[in-house]
Amino acid sequence: MPRSYEFLDHNGPIPFAHRGGNGRPENSMAAFQRAVDLGYRYLETDVHATADGVVVAFHDRTLDRVTDGTGTIAQLPYAEVARARIGGTEPVPRLEDLLGSFPEARVNIDLKDAPVIGPLARALHRTRAWNRICITSFSTRRLAQMRARLPLFTDEPVCMALGPRGVAALRARSYGGPAAKLVRLAATGVACAQVPYSLGPMPFVTETFVEHAHRLGLQVHAWTVNDPVHMERLLDLGIDGIMTDELVTLRHVMAARGLWPRPVPATG
Repeated sequence: MPRSYEFLDHNGPIPFAHRGGNGRPENSMAAFQRAVDLGYRYLETDVHATADGVVVAFHDRTLDRVTDGTGTIAQLPYAEVARARIGGTEPVPRLEDLLGSFPEARVNIDLKDAPVIGPLARALHRTRAWNRICITSFSTRRLAQMRARLPLFTDEPVCMALGPRGVAALRARSYGGPAAKLVRLAATGVACAQVPYSLGPMPFVTETFVEHAHRLGLQVHAWTVNDPVHMERLLDLGIDGIMTDELVTLRHVMAARGLWPRPVPATG
């Protein structure tokens, strides 16, 4: 039987705010705040570690594309990264600040480089955030290294997504390939497949793909879906989650189907 993960405990398809959405500079606290204000409970981000081991929520290996700074994050001390401004206005957030500022949010974390693995495990240990995060990566090796590191810091089940090899195996399975490898991955903590909704003009997520994932106990989350037509198609297929930059559009599409999540009652 597949494990149960608190991260995935959600009634209906999960709406994810990809890098916080496009209403503010990407991966900024302002973007994440806007997403939360719009009713998003799931935030998607990327992580790198600075030269002195501080984990930052940032997509690129270098500061150059989206900030007024330059240089490779893994080669810079945090003090220098902290001086950079995303879009010229917003500081680069620490992952711990993101987790602490939005304690009710669940955070999907994409490992962008090998040097972040150890610092990320330590940051999650300090914040005790194991139950509200999911870890993914475009590198099967990085995910395997992270899985090996996790038992040193926690005995709680940690949600993880399939790496590229696992996704390829799942796609092959949807065409009649073997399931044994995917069953083994599910037993190690892999709980979902996070995949592109299409490859160019061809859909990647198909009815058969979703059906086979569900038979193996895996959820399917599609990225990055910004067109309402594609959102509608995926919801028709029974998708388990949609990552988008267009936060208002996805909210509208899901609300029209009665799928937009109700606000979590405040506790005091």
